[in-house]
Amino acid sequence: MSTAPAELSRGVRRITLDAAGIPLSALLCEPAEGPPRATVIAVHGAGMNAGYFDGQALPELSLLTLGARLGFTVLAVDRPGYGQSAAVLPEGQTVTEQAATLAAAVRDFAIRQPTGAGLFLLAHSFGGKVALLTAADHATPDLLGLEISGCGHRYAPDAFTGEGASRGGRRSWGPLRLYPPNTFTTCASIVGPVPAREQVDIVRWPEVFRGAAGRVRLPVRFTFAEHEPWWRYDRDALAELRSRLTAAPSVQVDRQPGAGHNISLGYAARPYHLRCLGFFEDCLVRRTVTHR
Repeated sequence: MSTAPAELSRGVRRITLDAAGIPLSALLCEPAEGPPRATVIAVHGAGMNAGYFDGQALPELSLLTLGARLGFTVLAVDRPGYGQSAAVLPEGQTVTEQAATLAAAVRDFAIRQPTGAGLFLLAHSFGGKVALLTAADHATPDLLGLEISGCGHRYAPDAFTGEGASRGGRRSWGPLRLYPPNTFTTCASIVGPVPAREQVDIVRWPEVFRGAAGRVRLPVRFTFAEHEPWWRYDRDALAELRSRLTAAPSVQVDRQPGAGHNISLGYAARPYHLRCLGFFEDCLVRRTVTHR
């Protein structure tokens, strides 16, 4: 991965988390005044890093600064095999191992920092797989909701063959008009190779999802971009997706117009992030009403 330090939005700082002995680098942005309403843990996709959630092509792209302005602490974590942990995990980890490592990192953060009313997971692409397994197997009472974009449970028919086989490059992003013109210049420091152990796990996801989905006991929201190339999101696929999440108190599915796979780097980033934070606000209300 690129070693050049990425530019950060104002108020965003770098920290290191202790994930049971594994150092995970992360980006943190906190509300300027008062304690946080809650904390959003943002989990990036394959071939990216935490800077995905602090897009620099336009000021309004950053989830970190938007969340902080609305009273949330936002912590974007470099997954195992990315950022600082790449030195000790050069081949990365499997998705199951990453879920355990992420859970350990979140526990470390919660010990050291105020988290408000609870925690939310907001994850993209491969990060959605890690977040779902974290919610399934490492959930704690303060984990209140899960938002996943760019990740479903059934790959598109050509995801790994023909035209789909080329989607590891820019074609996987969707139409380039959906992104600011300087996107591929400003995001040079946030893209890099996919660790080997993670790469192997990509094709296994439909099987892993079937085994884990029924253990998720949180409100869940899936978002599919209008121009999502990797996943099936037709009516039958979405019905099956919902049917697998048998223990989740609610399952929402949304489509983000004017967006490609990497929603948080495109023009649609701000409306998408606002919808996510609105979902988290709904979860906070649900928690308040339930405990009265």
